[in-house]
Amino acid sequence: MDKKAQRIQTSILNGVERKALVWLAERQPRWVSSDMLTWVGTIGSGLIALGYILSSLNVQWLWLSSFGLLVNWYGDSLDGTLARVRNTQRPKYGYYIDHTVDGINETLMFVGLGLSPFLNLYIALAMLVVYLQLTLNVSMNAHLRAEFKLTYAGLGPTEFRIVAIVLNTLLIFIKPWQQFKVAHEFFGKTVFFGALDYPGLVILAILLLIYIVTICRDAKYYSKIDPMPKHTDE
Repeated sequence: MDKKAQRIQTSILNGVERKALVWLAERQPRWVSSDMLTWVGTIGSGLIALGYILSSLNVQWLWLSSFGLLVNWYGDSLDGTLARVRNTQRPKYGYYIDHTVDGINETLMFVGLGLSPFLNLYIALAMLVVYLQLTLNVSMNAHLRAEFKLTYAGLGPTEFRIVAIVLNTLLIFIKPWQQFKVAHEFFGKTVFFGALDYPGLVILAILLLIYIVTICRDAKYYSKIDPMPKHTDE
């Protein structure tokens, strides 16, 4: 990310999280690097996906997914903080690696969730597409208006991780919810909705709304600062 790009964080937990990350960064061993933490975050994403996939064998594997969410938070959130605390930022390299790995992590998590018995794969893939579109919008704004917005409607990646951990825990302990299935007919085909399909549709609708509002607001802003040239008659 460009050094001049302003990081905009307005999530509910931002204040507490920022202090916790600085505290952790100041106590990391010297041999721990930002690159190492970035890949720790990816390992966490792999654990998330693996736990969701294996939950088809035993719901207790959701504990692995929840642990993966914590590992992912630790690596993904701490890598940039460590670089800032140590004053070892590499704006162009860091921006490229961070966003490349974020795309890999998000794909692992959503596909893994879609391969679980609790969320329809099509819903998971739709959520992934919209989430990646929001990520793309963040990248464009970082370049065009020097703003790196990390949260929407008071929610950021950390809040979504907490929601996922809560849902995992409820699924483990509420057996009727694990076994929840409702049949729906779509174009003559029967599709069964599981425990997370309705919450997934709600989250998808929220992400879509956020995305539509965001692009409308941004398009209006760019239209104002970059107006249509006036034609002049010779």
